[in-house]
Amino acid sequence: MARQRDVDLVEVAAQASPPVARLMDFGRYKYEQSKKEREARKHQVNVQLREVRMKPKIDDHDVDFKTRTAAKLLKEGDKVKVTVMFRGREITHPQIGKALLDRVVKSLEHIAVVEKEAMLEGRQMTVILAPDKKKLAALAKASAQKQAEASAAEEEDEAVAAAAAAAPVVGDDDLDSDDDDDGDDAEEE
Repeated sequence: MARQRDVDLVEVAAQASPPVARLMDFGRYKYEQSKKEREARKHQVNVQLREVRMKPKIDDHDVDFKTRTAAKLLKEGDKVKVTVMFRGREITHPQIGKALLDRVVKSLEHIAVVEKEAMLEGRQMTVILAPDKKKLAALAKASAQKQAEASAAEEEDEAVAAAAAAAPVVGDDDLDSDDDDDGDDAEEE
């Protein structure tokens, strides 16, 4: 029957009882499958692992700056590896590095989850953070709501300003010109 129609007999489900087969053009079927796979890969998000490095003797402002960088990377959807690099005799005090990593994790807990706890590997202590989709969505929703409220308030301010501009202005000049009608108006202009 397949030869008469010039198509292929393709077994679809071999484990079924009885086995299921279809009459189809197998080359076209394979092409459509590969096309679907390519389309699925286009819409797939490729998560990267980005690294933020610091040393144990880092200053508070620098820690805050590195934390903001990590937050930006997490909001973009990437995972972040926070690394504390020990030099020389700093390795004898790993608790300083652990405290530093805990501080970074605590400041990023509103947008991230810890994927891998702090661990000392050679002369580096690392922690891996992954973006928390639920927390990021809630944060985005709250910021959108705040922005909508701000734009509504701004529109109201613009309406008040427009009404004030349209209102007639009564000033001292109008009152003075009514009082003295001696013809000095021509000289003033």
